[in-house]
Amino acid sequence: MITVNGDWFALETANTGYYLGVRGGLVENLHYGARVRVENSVPLREKTDIGYGGDVVYRAESAPLSLEHLCLELSPLQKGDYRAQSLSLVMPGGARTADFSFVCARRLEGSVPPEGMPAARGGAETLALDFSTPEGVAVTLFYTVYPDCDVITRRLCIKNGADAPVTLEKALSYQLDLPGCDYVLSTFPGAWARERHEACVPLTPGAHVFGSTTGASSAFCNPFFMLCAPDATEFNGDAYGFNLVYSGSHMGCVEVSPWGKTRVAAGIQPEGFAWTLAPGERFETPEAVLTFSRAGKNGMSANLHAFVQEHIVRGKWAKKDRPVLLNNWEATYFDFNERKLLSLAKDAAKLGAELFVLDDGWFGARDNDAKGLGDYTVNRKKLPGGLASLAEKVHALGLLFGLWFEPEMVNADSGLFRAHPDWIVQTPGNVPATGRNQYVLDLCRAEVQDYIIANVNATLASAPIDYVKWDMNRHISDNYSPALAEQGRFSHSYILGLYRVLQSIVEQNPDVLFEGCSSGGNRFDLGILCYMPQIWTSDDTDAYERQLIQAGTSYGYPPSVMGCHVSA
Repeated sequence: MITVNGDWFALETANTGYYLGVRGGLVENLHYGARVRVENSVPLREKTDIGYGGDVVYRAESAPLSLEHLCLELSPLQKGDYRAQSLSLVMPGGARTADFSFVCARRLEGSVPPEGMPAARGGAETLALDFSTPEGVAVTLFYTVYPDCDVITRRLCIKNGADAPVTLEKALSYQLDLPGCDYVLSTFPGAWARERHEACVPLTPGAHVFGSTTGASSAFCNPFFMLCAPDATEFNGDAYGFNLVYSGSHMGCVEVSPWGKTRVAAGIQPEGFAWTLAPGERFETPEAVLTFSRAGKNGMSANLHAFVQEHIVRGKWAKKDRPVLLNNWEATYFDFNERKLLSLAKDAAKLGAELFVLDDGWFGARDNDAKGLGDYTVNRKKLPGGLASLAEKVHALGLLFGLWFEPEMVNADSGLFRAHPDWIVQTPGNVPATGRNQYVLDLCRAEVQDYIIANVNATLASAPIDYVKWDMNRHISDNYSPALAEQGRFSHSYILGLYRVLQSIVEQNPDVLFEGCSSGGNRFDLGILCYMPQIWTSDDTDAYERQLIQAGTSYGYPPSVMGCHVSA
């Protein structure tokens, strides 16, 4: 639970403690790890009686205090903390100096989700720490406690209380300073068909930076990572886990300072990011997830499994066993008709499958991957009775019926593109790049969001559909939207548009089991899991390779959210 006692604050779960103290306008992280018995901040404070030769003294009244020796929750900018920081901004007048000073602490009931973004639900309490600069730029740090699974979530909100615009150039969800540097960093990189293989490296002085710039959370580097003591095993030793409730481009950074401290930070990818706040406007970051265990990687993983199952996944399917499914894709590709599909479904029923899924090729002129995408009218040559007739016949076999969509994409050879060629993501004066013969629809535009919402909902209302596989088969390029006056907003605005689309469709179809997909596991993250209770883990269903993929995935995500189809 949360204790606010003068100049120190304690956030405690069943087994962990996060202790903070105020010193001269700063908030220090005094300890994050196993719970300790402490009644004030004095025993945990770092002693700073002696300065070092190159130190920059933060304020005269606090000499010889230098910021680079402290574990800080929010760093004043350009005031002597030379480590990676959670914020970078251009203040009124063009300066990048921002002297954030602590104002007050507030204890709030429950959780406080960011506007327009998914977040964990069911938090017990939230601590809000308010900071401000002399110009009036305010920052609030939010900490929400989930005692049952030893998780604390963090995010921040920036509000421009100055009388002129302020431009954010970096807005990460948190920074966390740990007092030592003897850790092993595990990230989970990969690529198509070999997602989330664990990669371990002992920390050395300097910054280890990783993440995604593809527009999605990406198979290249998952948002989840962990820091472990060098002697930690699966079942013993100190282990920290970190993740983001976010589906877009992201960055993580673990930096060892010259003085042997470790700073951890993560959030929205700052490369290409710029977000100007007019006076009175605010910006909220995605929620970040932090956990700690003394029971090794397995203990840390168990915390995150419980957190995802209890506080991320929601809806009718959250606690239900997922149906065993057969997907027709590798059996037929685009070459199918109702007779062929029903033959597959009958065999699936005999084998004990519970769900039959019709994949790509059921709509428009979709006989190959170069045409038809974006047109969600049923191809009556393949399915003369439409989706309703096929679904009813599949149900008669005792199976649920599912359908594949790729709503965020369009082919040039499609009715949608011919009607709205301006709806794709493209930069003026440049020929847009393609991926798998398709373009990305501009989800920064409300009219594009509305089109997807209306068409997907209409299709789901047209037949008894029990399951949806929501695919996204290419990375985003040519980042530009005419809906935005500031193009540094593009990547995050796209994700906000996606979240609006998902929220609307999932709310209107509460009984449907949704499964996320992006060329396999290219968008496997907590943001998607807030809408869809499972994600297709990888297009690679080879049994040996799946052991590596699913073992890596399982450190941050429970097996219940990993989609595993019966396939060729």
